[in-house]
Amino acid sequence: MARSLRPVVVLGAPLLMFIALVAGAGSARAAQKVVVGPGQSIQAAVDAARPGDTIVVTGRHRENVAVTTDGIALRGAGAVLEPPVTPTQNACFDPGTPADVNGICILGDINFDTGEVLREVRDVTVSGFTIRGFSEGIVAVGAHHATFERNVALDNAGYGITAFASTGTRMLFNRASGSDEAGFYIGDSPAADATLIGNDSSGNLFGILIRNALHGKAIGNSIHGNCAGVAVLADLPGPAGAFHLAGNRINNNTKACAAGEDIPFPLSGVGVALLGATAMKVTGNLITGNEPSADTEFSGGIVVASGPGNPATAPADNRVHGNRILRNDPDLSWDQTGSGNSFNGNLCQTSTPPGLCHQ
Repeated sequence: MARSLRPVVVLGAPLLMFIALVAGAGSARAAQKVVVGPGQSIQAAVDAARPGDTIVVTGRHRENVAVTTDGIALRGAGAVLEPPVTPTQNACFDPGTPADVNGICILGDINFDTGEVLREVRDVTVSGFTIRGFSEGIVAVGAHHATFERNVALDNAGYGITAFASTGTRMLFNRASGSDEAGFYIGDSPAADATLIGNDSSGNLFGILIRNALHGKAIGNSIHGNCAGVAVLADLPGPAGAFHLAGNRINNNTKACAAGEDIPFPLSGVGVALLGATAMKVTGNLITGNEPSADTEFSGGIVVASGPGNPATAPADNRVHGNRILRNDPDLSWDQTGSGNSFNGNLCQTSTPPGLCHQ
């Protein structure tokens, strides 16, 4: 029996267009750009945003902002962010410590009882903001591929720009000064894979602090006028290290910081401190003029020593090669703990113990 033939129907252009519109109605909408001006709410725009959206912020705002959605870009255009009189109780605000208010907070899904990251918030960008006077200027917790670019963090009580329990963080061409702790901080990140390039850090306790974090690079940064320029610190639980420090200018970190809650000893005149660090590569840096201006626990252009934990973590397999290290007190210092640490091809004049400059 012959198979019956169905008629061929040729659809006209108007009908085809209608079908295409109906078919696309359920698909993802195109990325949008929203402009938030003075007197408008940044948080409201963030809450309404979807992945891929860009929020452009202009003018001065008194607001604390939390981002928990993937793929949002916050771009400042002459934007200044300062603490509000009454902070917004957003995802990053802890009513138990109401005085601690973050400027911009990127937050994944965290079990705060255990510290476990249940879900990372991904691909958030913050750029072009001046953020001042907060507890932390910009902070990421449980973030993946967060990018902080060309921001200015001024006079924040804790950290200027920081990432905790995060992976793939990028800090690019920012400026941080006046932080009571670190201008830039990577912490509690065993798979940090962090990148810090072209940043300027001055007038802080630490210019850059890498604490209990592994893997990354800090290249071409300018670190000056802090109590300590760059510190890689492994205290309990550790470890810390596997970063490459290259091509940085680490100069005149002569500010004096007294012992207190943040550090149990006075600190001044430190260029680079590798404290219990492992597998660090410190190459091609210019490290000059790091001399203490007051009593200090230790000082020097580059200091390699055991960490402060109990038991202390010894430094291991650190390579300090090919740096220009001059006019520090001393240029090189090693407490002779640990193993596999090497000092080769550095231009320097003084060391403790003697002879490190001639290897």
